[in-house]
Amino acid sequence: MTTGPRDTSAAGYLRSLVPVLWPPPASVHIGARRAGDDRTYVLVPSAGNPKLLVPAGSRRAGAAAVRRATEHRTARARARTAVLAGLFRTGAAGTVFGQRLSVRAPHGDTIEDHLAAVLGRPVVLALHIGPARANRKPVFQVLDEAGEPLGFAKVGVDPLTRRLVADEAEALRMLAGHSLRGVEVPAVLHHGSWNGAEILVQSALPVWLPRAADDGTRRVAAMVEVAGVAGVTEQPVRGPYTDGLADRVDALGDRPGGAALAGALAAAVTTAVTLPTGCWHGDWNAGNLATLADRVLIWDWERFDSGVPLGYDALHLDLQTAITVRRVPADEAAASTVVRAAELLAPFGVPVEAAPVVAALYLVELGTRYLADGQAEAGARLGRLGEWLLPVLGQLSRELTRTGRGRTG
Repeated sequence: MTTGPRDTSAAGYLRSLVPVLWPPPASVHIGARRAGDDRTYVLVPSAGNPKLLVPAGSRRAGAAAVRRATEHRTARARARTAVLAGLFRTGAAGTVFGQRLSVRAPHGDTIEDHLAAVLGRPVVLALHIGPARANRKPVFQVLDEAGEPLGFAKVGVDPLTRRLVADEAEALRMLAGHSLRGVEVPAVLHHGSWNGAEILVQSALPVWLPRAADDGTRRVAAMVEVAGVAGVTEQPVRGPYTDGLADRVDALGDRPGGAALAGALAAAVTTAVTLPTGCWHGDWNAGNLATLADRVLIWDWERFDSGVPLGYDALHLDLQTAITVRRVPADEAAASTVVRAAELLAPFGVPVEAAPVVAALYLVELGTRYLADGQAEAGARLGRLGEWLLPVLGQLSRELTRTGRGRTG
């Protein structure tokens, strides 16, 4: 029996979450408001396109949830959020947004009850539904009844997201054992399993504090600190890291794009450069950080890894900022990152002659992640590697082969 294509819409995704977050005998209704429910969430902007689930029972909690639903990158986004938060604060949101997700749970075994139990106090939850991607998962704001932040709860609901939630818990515990000077990361408040899901509750970073101007210097310093958190070693390009990457590329089998990644990796490891290796956050982008006067707040550590060439975070931030903030076409953004690689990698002590090799390895790493996760199948636009990443990587690989960049003989 064949199944139809996956419903990657926000509405379809929310429906798929219902049996995990509010399992039977709980009864969940999505649509117009109804009386007599235990918990009610306002669906913003609608049940057909729910981007936010905002608690309906407390104006203060609802307004606070809206303000902290996502990291705002533009003045226009901040203005829209301020207007929306005002609607909830004044109670007008109930009129503007008429559709709800309502829960009746006679036995009290729901995500709200579970989080209240592990934290030992009543909680109010809000949920932001992000764009379609393989690693999309429920991430709840956990608030008290006055709207004060208690933390964030990530819920892994399938094999990939369960693994990522567990990986993030491990990364945060490791980082807690190190003295970070210019970086602040969340603390693990709870990690465990419930109803087949992996649950990580982490502390709320103080993103509400005033932001500081940054010309990029402080972000780079924070990246360098993270890169060296477990020490820095020198490795030949054909070494433990690229051996492991080759295994992951081989595991892709005959997936479209896998052969191109293997060819690019083969071209990179024929060079004779030596690479400084350390750690990377794994998804350092504008939406995962906030620069304060005395430190940089960094969250979303589920992709953290060690033993990688230094500077991956700088390449990733450059690429993601171009695509998601400046709206540069992805192929142009990737090509620009490659051109700027030596400049971006210099603060990490990467030799100029090694920069093209590190850029190639980073693109292979990213492409392998996207293919292994099934990003294209999940509806993520960047998952279609043939449209942007593979052409740029192919050109870079040909250049490495032609020039023998980094060879000593």
